[in-house]
Amino acid sequence: MKAAILEKITDLRKNKQPLKMAEIPEPAIGEGEILIKISACGVCHTELDEIEGRTPPPQLPVVLGHQAVGVVAERGRLARRFAIGDRVGVGWINHACGRCPACLSGNENLCSDFKATGRDVPGGYAEYLAVAENFAFSIPEIFSDVQAAPLLCAGAIGYRSLRLAALSDGQRLGLTGFGASAHLVLKMVHYRYPRTKIFVFARSRDEQNFARELGAVWAGDTAEEPPEKLHAVIDTTPVWKPVVEALKNMEPGGRLVINAIRKEETDKDYLLRLDYGRHLWMEKEIKSVANVASRDIKEFLALASQIPIIPEIEEYPLSDANRALSELKEGKIRGAKVLRIV
Repeated sequence: MKAAILEKITDLRKNKQPLKMAEIPEPAIGEGEILIKISACGVCHTELDEIEGRTPPPQLPVVLGHQAVGVVAERGRLARRFAIGDRVGVGWINHACGRCPACLSGNENLCSDFKATGRDVPGGYAEYLAVAENFAFSIPEIFSDVQAAPLLCAGAIGYRSLRLAALSDGQRLGLTGFGASAHLVLKMVHYRYPRTKIFVFARSRDEQNFARELGAVWAGDTAEEPPEKLHAVIDTTPVWKPVVEALKNMEPGGRLVINAIRKEETDKDYLLRLDYGRHLWMEKEIKSVANVASRDIKEFLALASQIPIIPEIEEYPLSDANRALSELKEGKIRGAKVLRIV
C-alpha cells in the first residue's frame, strides 16, 4: 500500500520534506481488530510534535496520522461490532488496558498503557490502518469523509477541553490560537452556551478575521488585553507566551485549560515573566488536557451531528502531506487540514 512515512526526527524550519512517499505492506490484524481502507486523514499539530521530537515515536520509520476515516475492509475472528463496508473513524487513542482505575472510570487517556495512533502504532497517512474494534467509531451520515476526519481529534479534544473548562452559560470564554480545534469549540459554544461571549487571541489577522466571521465578539493579538476579563480560557497553541498572557486576562477563580500535547522550547524564557500576584493569585487554575478518551469521541460525534458542526476544511492529496505540514508549522491555517488518501 502507499503511505507517507517519517524516517527520522527533523526540524521543519530546515527540512520542508520530512515525510517520504513509500510502498509498504498492508497491516495485519489481530483477532479483535479491524482493517480500515482509509479515504481521508486529518493533519494535526501533534504530527509536528512527532516530527520534531517533542513526542517522538518509539520506533522509526512510522506512518503518522490519527484522524482517519474509511470503511471496514476486513475484520478479525472476534471482531463483531462492525460489518464489512461500515464507515468508521479512528482518533488518537488506539489502545488502553481496559482494567486500570483510569480505564474503568472512562478516562482511558490517563492509562499507563495508552498507545497513540500514528505514533506508537501505524496511523492514517496510508491506504490502510489496523485498530482494535473498541477504538473505532461509527461516522454519522451527515458528514462527508473529509468533514468527519478533524472531528475525531480536533473536535473531540476541543469537546474535552470545554468540559474541563467548567463553563457556565453567560460566562466569558477566551480561545488562544484559532486553528482546527478552536474553531470547532467556537461552534460548539454557540450551541451549548448561547449567552456566552467568545474572545479570540490569534497571531495572524487572517485567523482573527476568521474568528469574527464565526461569531467571536472580539479578536486580537495574543498580547492584547480584551475589553472584559474572562472566566475561562482554552489555549491550543504550541508555545508558552499565551499561557502567561491568558492568566493575566482571567477573572478571579478563572480556569486556564491547556490543550496541547507538548509546548515548544522556543519561548520558554517567557515563563520567567510569570508573576504570582498578577497571574496566579485569586484562586486561578491551570488544567492540562491529556489526549482524549473514547467517550469524548463518541459524545462529540453525536453532538456534532445534532447541531450540526461542519468544520472548515483545507484539502490536500496524500502526496502533498509535506506541504500541509509546512503550512501548519508556518501558521497558514483556516479551519482544519485534511489529506485525501484515495
